[in-house]
Amino acid sequence: MIRFFRKVRLEYISGKRVGKYLLYAFGEIVLVVIGILIALGINNANQKRILQEKESVYLHGLYSEFTTSRKKLEELIRVNNENVEGARQLANFVQAPEEAGSEEAFSELLFKTFAYDIAYNPNNSLLMEMISSGSLKDLTDDSLRFRLTTWVATMEDIAQQEKDLRNERQHIIDMLRSDGYNLRMIMDQAGVSEGPLGIETTEAPGSNLKLLRSQEFENNLMLFLLTSIQTGSSHYRPLMEEINGILAALDKNIGDHR
Repeated sequence: MIRFFRKVRLEYISGKRVGKYLLYAFGEIVLVVIGILIALGINNANQKRILQEKESVYLHGLYSEFTTSRKKLEELIRVNNENVEGARQLANFVQAPEEAGSEEAFSELLFKTFAYDIAYNPNNSLLMEMISSGSLKDLTDDSLRFRLTTWVATMEDIAQQEKDLRNERQHIIDMLRSDGYNLRMIMDQAGVSEGPLGIETTEAPGSNLKLLRSQEFENNLMLFLLTSIQTGSSHYRPLMEEINGILAALDKNIGDHR
């Protein structure tokens, strides 16, 4: 093909047909330009396809991560609600100690309310990788990209609230460690000694029911109850709404890529 055009060009030049040669030269330039534009169009189409495929992988991965994170938060909300209910019962018993029931029932309530620490640990490995590598820019949905960018700050806020709750819980546990109370009795009567600890129960003397007459216990209990309620209503509930919003946006974007 190149030899053909070269031969035609030489014929025009040798025959001194300058006008036709210029027209031919112009045609050659047009063909070259068209070829370049076609090549650029193909390249741009390939690049767009690659970016779309990359975005699709990210969207599916993020959807999987946030689905797991939602399940974790649902379990955490359940535990926190149980802790709130247990703390409310204890607060009512402070006002009416005679309604607390047996020592065993009181031990079970104490263990159920204060035994489990609360810490939200979402699945964010892909999101963190995207943030650190700058790959969030590959998501075309500006609103979704903004929500994912602010997720880290949201997690820091949640962690601080959980730290405050952990501190309030620790104040009550520290009371049970003192000489005035019997932590072993709580473990025995709550079934922890023979269960997870694998040790024998004892006939420990004394009673932990006197906690209900302690002003320090009531003060710590009220702060624990207040912080637990705030954790659920002001942090976990809005967080659940945000996760649902992110999942809805991810699902919409995934649908747009089909």
